[in-house]
Amino acid sequence: MGEALTIEVRHEQGYAIVAAAGEIDISTVTRLRECLFELAASGRPLVVDLDQVSFIDSAGLAALIGTAKRAAAHGGSLYAACARPKIRQLFRLTGLDCQIPLARTLDEARERPWRRGPRHHEHPGIVAAGHLTSALCTRGTRSSPDERARYHSGRDLRQLEC
Repeated sequence: MGEALTIEVRHEQGYAIVAAAGEIDISTVTRLRECLFELAASGRPLVVDLDQVSFIDSAGLAALIGTAKRAAAHGGSLYAACARPKIRQLFRLTGLDCQIPLARTLDEARERPWRRGPRHHEHPGIVAAGHLTSALCTRGTRSSPDERARYHSGRDLRQLEC
């Protein structure tokens, strides 16, 4: 068994911030999932701060995906903040960054355009959990900054496949 998981919840300006620290794995994920699912059901934006997470396994990733889907079903959204290169790489390699926008800091998560961008409707194979990430995916390729800006400005409202 690894490092214990601590979870801190605070509410700011209409959204909840969940700060996790330690290891998120099969032995610790239940508490985190229950906390995130309860907050996601409120329909308000939710930010999970993973900057103090030293390890996350597939159970932890599944909890994040489940939270994003639950938030979207209740009219809310899930965002993640983390500057750790290994966790950011894990988001990219697993495609999680196509479902959950990932900022480097909490301040960035609060201010990013996705917080005000258009919503998606759920379709099989289409990004559906909240807003698109800052690195939009379309069939495995990354979009350009111009495409992201066009999307966020509302001029291009197409659904993008990941």
